[in-house]
Amino acid sequence: MGEIGGNDYNYAFLQGKSTVEILHFVPLVVDTIASAITELIGLGAVTILVPGNLPIGCSPAYLTYFQGSDMADYDPLTGCITWLNQFSEFHNEQLQEKLDQVRKLHRNVNIFYADYYNIAMRFYHSRNQFGFTETLRACCGGGGQYNYSSSMACGDLPLTTSCNDPSSHVSWDGLHYTEATYRWISKGVLEELYAIPYTNSLCFPSTVNKQIY
Repeated sequence: MGEIGGNDYNYAFLQGKSTVEILHFVPLVVDTIASAITELIGLGAVTILVPGNLPIGCSPAYLTYFQGSDMADYDPLTGCITWLNQFSEFHNEQLQEKLDQVRKLHRNVNIFYADYYNIAMRFYHSRNQFGFTETLRACCGGGGQYNYSSSMACGDLPLTTSCNDPSSHVSWDGLHYTEATYRWISKGVLEELYAIPYTNSLCFPSTVNKQIY
């Protein structure tokens, strides 16, 4: 499954809605994900991978929008905004609880949770290990500390420019990751311990691994 709820949260946060108000969206988003899973099962799906939310507090778009926040709001090790990441973690906790409920109703279906959040946080803590030189600044954007502007989207020439090597950046345009980042995320889900339950309990076709590298 693709990520569900990301745009709902993005729109709400970036339109200035309060965190308290947006927290009320979480059960609705999680229930929608569960409904989509149930529909897929009804259509015959027997293996479903459900992604969690990413650490939005590390996103150049969010960092730009909330720029000027109290320094206590920032993680001194990563530069990410802590309370935004805590929101992502809350969503992920609620989602995993819901997935446990769905699994009990459909014991013959393999439902995996993809821990995108903890995969991605490795990039911000140990960027050199993954070949990144920029973690908080977008590759393509309209300038500023995080190279992101809501009024100048990536591709709006000549106002925006892109970096020479996108693979050196975690973020492509402030809201989406680069191909290099998604490659590491895929590796984390398919080969490492970032899927619940661990995905090596299934036999993925060899062509899958070849396609992501």
